Amino acid sequence: MANKLLSSFLALSIGITPLHLLLVAQNVAAQTQNSPESQALNQLIDKAIAQTQQGQTRAAIDTLEQLIALARKLKQPKVEAAALLGIGLNYNTLGQLQSALKSYNQALAIFKTVKDLNGEASVLNNLSVIYLNLGQPQQALSILKQSLVLRKQVKDRAGEATTLNNIGAVYKDIGQFQQALAAYNQALPLYREVKDRPREATALNNIGETYIAIGQPQQALKFLQQALEIRRNTRDRTQDATILNNLGVAYRELGLPQQAASFFKQALPIHQKTENRLGAAASLNNLGAITNELGQSQSALAYYNSALAIYKQVGDVSGEANTTNNLGVIYASMGKLPQALASYKSALPLWRKIADKAGESATLVNIGTVYRDLKRPTEAIANLEQSVAITLQLRGGLERVNRRQFLDNNSGRAIGLIDLLIAQKQPERAYQWVNLTTTADLADYSRLINAKVANPQAQQAIDGWNQANRQLDALRQQLQQKFSPQLSAQINQLQAQTNQKAEEIVRQFPEVAELFETKPADIARLQANIPPNTVVVQPVLLTDVSSVPNTIALFVLTKDKITVKQQKLDPKVFNGLVTQYRTQLTTASSRKYQATSRDLYDILIRPIEAQIPASTKQLSIVATGKLRYVPFETLIDRQTGKYLIEKYPINNLTRLSERFNSSKLDKQPSILAIGNPSPSDRRNLAGAEEEVKDITTILPGSKAAIGKQATLSNFEILAPRFPILHLATHGCFQPQGCPDLKLEANSLLFSDRSFNIADAALLGLKNTDLVVLSACQTAVQANSNGEEFAGIAYLFERAGAKSVIASLWLAKDEETKDLMIAFYQNLKQGKTKAEALRQAKLSLIDKHPLYWSPFILIGNAR
Repeated sequence: MANKLLSSFLALSIGITPLHLLLVAQNVAAQTQNSPESQALNQLIDKAIAQTQQGQTRAAIDTLEQLIALARKLKQPKVEAAALLGIGLNYNTLGQLQSALKSYNQALAIFKTVKDLNGEASVLNNLSVIYLNLGQPQQALSILKQSLVLRKQVKDRAGEATTLNNIGAVYKDIGQFQQALAAYNQALPLYREVKDRPREATALNNIGETYIAIGQPQQALKFLQQALEIRRNTRDRTQDATILNNLGVAYRELGLPQQAASFFKQALPIHQKTENRLGAAASLNNLGAITNELGQSQSALAYYNSALAIYKQVGDVSGEANTTNNLGVIYASMGKLPQALASYKSALPLWRKIADKAGESATLVNIGTVYRDLKRPTEAIANLEQSVAITLQLRGGLERVNRRQFLDNNSGRAIGLIDLLIAQKQPERAYQWVNLTTTADLADYSRLINAKVANPQAQQAIDGWNQANRQLDALRQQLQQKFSPQLSAQINQLQAQTNQKAEEIVRQFPEVAELFETKPADIARLQANIPPNTVVVQPVLLTDVSSVPNTIALFVLTKDKITVKQQKLDPKVFNGLVTQYRTQLTTASSRKYQATSRDLYDILIRPIEAQIPASTKQLSIVATGKLRYVPFETLIDRQTGKYLIEKYPINNLTRLSERFNSSKLDKQPSILAIGNPSPSDRRNLAGAEEEVKDITTILPGSKAAIGKQATLSNFEILAPRFPILHLATHGCFQPQGCPDLKLEANSLLFSDRSFNIADAALLGLKNTDLVVLSACQTAVQANSNGEEFAGIAYLFERAGAKSVIASLWLAKDEETKDLMIAFYQNLKQGKTKAEALRQAKLSLIDKHPLYWSPFILIGNAR
């Protein structure tokens, strides 16, 4: 009896469409007894299972409570625990996660008492789903792994397979797709071993879905087609429709809309036959999207209107909002802007009703775009600004594991706003949003690597804020799946509390304000910090949205003026040029870099030369995207044949901030230099060792720590005493890590252990003027925008350092030593950091830029 309940109330994760989870139940034969009370017990069990499977959650909970009372009377603790498991599953369906947790924990305590390992494993399985819904995937994984151990211990191969499947679902949900595939592929042969054909199809479907998620739809087709073949030999037509839908998604990803439409059309009648109204609505939505892609606008409208009618009938507010928004997209594509605007405005309060901030933001973009096309720029800007503010708020609160995909999907919203503000001749307002999104990129990077802040109280407050955001994210997902006025009110209340908490953190700990900012800073106030005779240049690529012509905007800022120049640009050609240039600069035998350099100068500098005054003494570059991989000082003016560095001292900035100041290094600064911490293996840096010995003789009071003395412990003790910290050691800033150096991403090598720069704020660098990283490795990544390089400086800035010198690539030993000696000799003479580095580079200017250009000064140039 208990086993029947266990099997029926075991949560199994399966995707309907990519990134969704469906909980289904499995049945096994019951072991019954013949007494009247036993028969009553079985009747309650059958009734509870049927009600749960039919979605009668409240009725199922009432039946299960009756079952618990009878089980206690009959002293059947395993049945009582299994019934509590069922109550938890039904509460989870209702979105009442705390009630579900309470029931599961009660069940778990009973199963442990009676030493029922199978029951314990079942509860752990279902607990993992709760923690996943609460936005705690690591906790879910931990629990599932405990369940897996128990499944193996009792040799429950079917349960083991289900647990592995759910482990795969968690990994997929957090974007660790290779681990998801590994788990699914372990579950698959187990299902085959126990001859569970329906679950075998589930595993095949999940594998196919995962391949779709990682951009391999062709591989996905192989598994989805196998799953479909199995399902067609079973009675489970609902899952047949699920797989058909995923096949449609795969064909759509392959750019084959006709085939995609065919599978969506096959899924629709199955949903209708099985009276799965929400499934039918989803298929109608998919058909609306695909027929629109095929240029069949009227058919798309018909499909969307049919879906909309279903969503209204069943009270699915999320589906209604999504479909209403999609109708607006169709009307806009047909040029029917008033109808589009009406649809969008109907969708907007629906998104707000269910507290779906992402949907609200998307619809606000659509409203802004229509107003722009109607030549109503004021309303367009207002709606676009609301959208970008919401997007920044959402990305700040996202789990670290989910942030990358969110950024990829939403990068175009700020671009549309910035482009419109430029067109309306509002460069100051446009730059406010440029600077805010640039800062948000850096804050995102710090979150992606889980960077710490120096103040433990601030860190504790941030951790609490992050936890509240995870809960919000989980609650929003529940509300989208099933609308509830009570849950909506709960979300709105929690959102208000979270916003208030962010404001309190910013007031109490101003040093972490950038992590929470969703409104543009006062650019005039920031401009006031720009030193006299300094010009800030920021190129911004406006290429990520179809509604914006491909252009590059070149912002030029001085203490009292902002200007912007725009020119057309083919983004693929430009990005190819940047990548090619980086390759040429790192190839000593190539002289082809000169032609590419001239082309880049004509794109990035020539259009704004007139805006750079002749009196300029410092050129500060805010590089974004792949331009972060390019040393601007190497750009050649084809009219004069000179490098840009021959005209100006150049430094980089991570963003415009209040960190500009007039402070200079002490006239006689001292250096703490760490060098060659691993001389006895292939990580030996003999040149770095010589470099450290030489530079510490230049400035009195300097100290060298070489080889075994180059420990992180020594560095942490000594660093606060020195204004300059020079690290002639390996650093890895490649997102995939550096296996050849035995270093993980974002780490520095010391002789005793490596150091993750995520902990830079804990080093106590408040009195540090300059951090020099002279042997680091970064590399152009196909899917990266150089945030790992800018992030190095940003994290050290947040830790207190006024500026950082870091290398874009691993430079040659001899030239690096010569450059650093010249740099410190220039500092000793009283030159600013920027001028000292410039003069050091000019002393090597006749050599290939490979040797003198990788070292970039980021931050305060004085």
